[in-house]
Amino acid sequence: MNTPLRLDPAAADGRAPDLLVTDIAQLVTVHDPDLDAHGPRRRAAMSELGLVAGAALAVRDGRVLATGAEDEVRQALCGHAPPGPATRVVSARGRAVIPGFVDPHTHAVFGRWRQDEYERRVRGETYQEIAAAGGGINASVRDLRSRDEDELCALATARLREMMAWGTTTVEIKSGYGLSSDDEAKMLRAARRAANEAGLDAVLTCLAAHEVPPEYRERRAQYVKLVVDEILPRVAREGLAERCDVFCEPSVFDLADSETILRRAAELGLQLTVHADELEPFGGAALAAKLGAASADHLIRIDETGRAALAAADTVAVLLPGTVFTLGLRHYAPARAMIDEGCAVALASDFNPGSCPILAMPLIQAIACTQMRLTPAEALVACTLNAAWALGRQAVAGSLAPGKRADFVILDGDDYRLIPYRAAHNPVAGVFVGGQEFMLNPGARPSI
Repeated sequence: MNTPLRLDPAAADGRAPDLLVTDIAQLVTVHDPDLDAHGPRRRAAMSELGLVAGAALAVRDGRVLATGAEDEVRQALCGHAPPGPATRVVSARGRAVIPGFVDPHTHAVFGRWRQDEYERRVRGETYQEIAAAGGGINASVRDLRSRDEDELCALATARLREMMAWGTTTVEIKSGYGLSSDDEAKMLRAARRAANEAGLDAVLTCLAAHEVPPEYRERRAQYVKLVVDEILPRVAREGLAERCDVFCEPSVFDLADSETILRRAAELGLQLTVHADELEPFGGAALAAKLGAASADHLIRIDETGRAALAAADTVAVLLPGTVFTLGLRHYAPARAMIDEGCAVALASDFNPGSCPILAMPLIQAIACTQMRLTPAEALVACTLNAAWALGRQAVAGSLAPGKRADFVILDGDDYRLIPYRAAHNPVAGVFVGGQEFMLNPGARPSI
């Protein structure tokens, strides 16, 4: 059954749309006012996509103006007249249109790749063994500290443009490879500049508590003090990030240190997120829920207590199946149980040079479907609206609701289920951010 015509109240002023996308075989709005009034999608609501067949999408001033059956949209906005010269008309040519992907967990600012560590893992070394030998996060720290802001910006811009070519229109970018006040600030400035250059909406996160740097290896408490007393206040004072993250694990920052860092961040007005329960069931998810964090991420080893805490909280569970895939592990986060128990689940790439060099959200959806048993509909909601909730961007991104920013993707096929089904295929024929065309391939034919 088609979702009914939905109009922004601003349509009443009679001004013509700037953009009208027509001939949409399947419009996936991920919008339902009744469901969306209750927060991120949970349980059966994660399968509600707000589908419209034979649809059109109208945009004005960078915002969604109308969605619905094409004849209804045209009648509401143009009457019986064809669109005027002020309206650009783009034909979807019988393809599907979906909201732009929201990637709520990335480490996109870094220097060199770490393909050497990938080979070592394939040969049998564990992530922890490689880190103990000087690899892992600290390898990227050494490399990043040697590069200037301009170089980091240029590298990150190219990566963000590639993300957009795979359909991502909103992205979170973490620091965490600087681990000093100046280098963390350098990372965050480079991230903001790169996002502006690429044209994506970016949410920046200070992850100074990503690891203890080598110079503080025997002085962990002093490094926590540096983060709390110097780095986070600077980030807040200079407006370098919106959020604070901490890698909460017994081998990195324990529960007490994590809570100290997160509470200080909250005092400074930063939103909270937590790398939680990735390596063992340690209580990170429960801590995130207790502190009102926007998200708890990874959750590979989350236990029943952690799942219950998230199900009862507004904290979104952000799962990162690409990391498990890249590391060659066999145990994924228990996504099916989490959804069935009422957790609000989102998906992210965890794009980084060590444990997940995957930046394509369509591939992340495919892994989530085949390995974690999400349905294609659940995976799409997890990569759009629920991911937007994880970043506090639900009012502007994640669905094609009237009034939201017009971030959308024209697929090269006529059904959203082709996204995870054709796992290694880029399904994107066109990307629009704020109603502005990033890329468009009008000659792409629908998959049949």
